[in-house]
Amino acid sequence: MLTFAARRLILSIPTLLFISFVVFMLLQLAPGDPMAQVPLTVPPEVKEKMRQALGLGEPPLVQYWKWLVQVGWIEPKVFIDWLTRESWLLGWLPDTQLYNGELRVISWQTRSPVMDIVIQRIPQTLWVVGIAYLVAILVALPIGIYSAYRQYSVFDQAGTFVTMVGFSIPPFFTGPLLIVIFSVQLGWFPSIYDTTHVVNDWASFKVQLQQMIMPVMVLAFQITAQLSRYMRASTLDNLNQDYVRTARAKGLSEAVVVMSHVVRNSMIPVVTVIALGIPSIFGGAIITENVFKVNGIGQLLITALFANDLPMVMTLTFIFAVLIVMFNLIADVLYGVLDPRIRYD
Repeated sequence: MLTFAARRLILSIPTLLFISFVVFMLLQLAPGDPMAQVPLTVPPEVKEKMRQALGLGEPPLVQYWKWLVQVGWIEPKVFIDWLTRESWLLGWLPDTQLYNGELRVISWQTRSPVMDIVIQRIPQTLWVVGIAYLVAILVALPIGIYSAYRQYSVFDQAGTFVTMVGFSIPPFFTGPLLIVIFSVQLGWFPSIYDTTHVVNDWASFKVQLQQMIMPVMVLAFQITAQLSRYMRASTLDNLNQDYVRTARAKGLSEAVVVMSHVVRNSMIPVVTVIALGIPSIFGGAIITENVFKVNGIGQLLITALFANDLPMVMTLTFIFAVLIVMFNLIADVLYGVLDPRIRYD
């Protein structure tokens, strides 16, 4: 297993380089100009100097190489310095000083380091999207298992109807609908997510929960619909296998047959769906974050696209690619844990 993981990690390096190069070249061909938002009163010669200061006057391959060095070499040094500095304060590791003031990946829109902005936005996204994904998993798996075990029952048919609704209705409809019902009509929850809210006591924690309920409901509803259908289909397939009949013939209780045999094997294909969906947590839910004004990663990506902020879009896209490759590897490793028959020798 360790050899397989190491081999996959090595092969992921050229994969990520190819993805980043393709995305960079596609963004170069995209219409738009980062100088478009500069006021018309700015003279053309000043705009040209600003363009050169952003590095827009250089060939695309030179721009890509500079970005690659900044992301692959300079930003890790900044992160290691921050990590060891925080650890040194707690007495864990000695403090280091690897970063020597080299040029980092700078956002064209804000003129600030891209990774600093991303780190500021991640907590907001994790509060909403991360909790929604966790809630969806905890709800969807039992629903899928019980629907399969009680196939064609009232519960199964009701679950099928609800999941079809979850598949069919997009977040840009359910979000405003919940706002109209629970914010405008009932006044139970705030319609706008306050990203400046600080949780430091029980009262502030309750306020945080109140403003999280509606965006979490919108996201969890959609994710639950997807995962529960996968879990139901996988459980149904395993309930009809010979090993289940053998386990029942040996006198095992129905709970042991279902939970110890059927569920474990049924989780194998579902693990892929769950693992590949985790990067979307860090990517944020673009539509939901915009509906509820959550100042997260998804909204940051939309803002960067509209402003033609190439370094921000490139860095966010690269982060998503790294997460997808990493969780693909985690899913493959979990296959071997869930199914002893799978070997990677």
